[in-house]
Amino acid sequence: MAGTLRNIGRLFHAARILARHDALIPREYTDKAPPALKFARIFFGRARTEDTASSAGTRLALALESLGPAYIKLGQVLATRPDVIGGDTAKALETLQDRLAPFATETAKAEIEKAFDCPLDRLFLSFDAPVAAASIAQVHFAETTDEPPRRVAVKVLRPGVEQEFARDLSAFAFAARWAERFSAEARRLRLVALVDTLAASVALELDLRMEAAAASELAERTKGDQGFRVPDVDWQRTAGHVLTTEWIDGTPVRDPDALTAAGHDPKNIALLVIRHFLTQALRDGFFHADMHQGNMFVDPEGRLVVVDFGIMGRLDPAMRRFMAETLAGFLARDYRRVAEVHYEAGFVSRSHPVELFAQALRAIGEPIFGRQAGDVSMANLLQQLFDTTRRFDMQLQPQLVLLQKTMVVVEGVARSLDPEFNIWEASRPVVERWMVDQMGPEARLRDAAEGMNALGRLARELPQLLRNAEIVSAMLAGGGLRLHPETALQIAEAQVARTRHTRIALWIVTGAALGVIAFGVF
Repeated sequence: MAGTLRNIGRLFHAARILARHDALIPREYTDKAPPALKFARIFFGRARTEDTASSAGTRLALALESLGPAYIKLGQVLATRPDVIGGDTAKALETLQDRLAPFATETAKAEIEKAFDCPLDRLFLSFDAPVAAASIAQVHFAETTDEPPRRVAVKVLRPGVEQEFARDLSAFAFAARWAERFSAEARRLRLVALVDTLAASVALELDLRMEAAAASELAERTKGDQGFRVPDVDWQRTAGHVLTTEWIDGTPVRDPDALTAAGHDPKNIALLVIRHFLTQALRDGFFHADMHQGNMFVDPEGRLVVVDFGIMGRLDPAMRRFMAETLAGFLARDYRRVAEVHYEAGFVSRSHPVELFAQALRAIGEPIFGRQAGDVSMANLLQQLFDTTRRFDMQLQPQLVLLQKTMVVVEGVARSLDPEFNIWEASRPVVERWMVDQMGPEARLRDAAEGMNALGRLARELPQLLRNAEIVSAMLAGGGLRLHPETALQIAEAQVARTRHTRIALWIVTGAALGVIAFGVF
């Protein structure tokens, strides 16, 4: 009960701030809003006059920035969901800056000493002022006490940020559950899954040991890849609130002139960015999902070096196959095959004729071919694909959302380095190699061997499966399945609590929770 009231209180506060920026139920959508939301717009207050001239998306971005780190992260996730908030608003949210003023260097030192229970000078010979600060952590340059000293980057979590995120994420989840309970549109948009995606991403970012593990895993998976590397993790100086990695001396990818001056070809760097991203996604199913220009450098050997591993993406084998076959189908202009891939994955219902779906896919693909390389966008194609599949009742897949969001970023980086970059020709070798590796003769032999192993495991487990079946049959014959008394009591208590909370919270949540997701409904 107390948790429910806290969530409602935080949503109420957020709704007031959104209303103050005319971003709760924006004036642009008032005519389409049902009476309950029109009342909510009046109840939570009117907008400040200085906000009335900007667009709805800009007003939303300003409101989310003022609400703090968790809302900034929410806005960044919503920027990947134009299906929820509309294309114009999504573009406005892409401008959200995940930057805050740095906290004091002395506070960072105290956090490090607390994490390792020892004086700072036992760990670091020198420790400089922050070189970058964001909503979750900030980074310092330091030198270790090793002999000889090593130059390192030390990332320190912002004090109190875990508690702040926990409170706001609880409120987000509460609002999403209630929205899906009362709105079919909210269920289609999978708002609970969206909040789960945000929570999973934040959980990784708030435990810097998880970020260290992600860096280590990416380094291990890509250690044989030419032209790519990951900074080494200093595990002895890494804890939940502190991450220490090798300091990278390199040229920022954001500066093509500096790359050229350092002897690197920006066009080649663009190729490295795209091919290494796709290789990670398709071959490994584990990719760096925050590959913006500030997170990439080129070292003196010409290798692409990535930093900041707080946001990583994973694709399971089925999703990787779906993605590779979809891209290969578009490359071959085989729209029937692309349609069949969607049906085979279970993403589109067989109630829709495959010919009609293939026709819709052709409308996406054909305008691409014959255009100049600089006008062709894989990220836009994926977004159009998702928009089209929604018309055929396909639910958005969270794994693919993160992939498409990252594709937008890396494509933008490649184009900034080479305005005429042909992303399709750059991608073709990676996709074709994956298809051969996964669907060629060697892959079929590998699948056959795995099938034999699975049969062997089933044979070993068969006696226990038969015993379990006998137990269930006996219980059914004796009057039905029986729950342990404590389990039955917990179920009953949960049902009573749910009924009580429903009566108390219903009228408040109808305004506040639905107001917070108003962009999604309209």
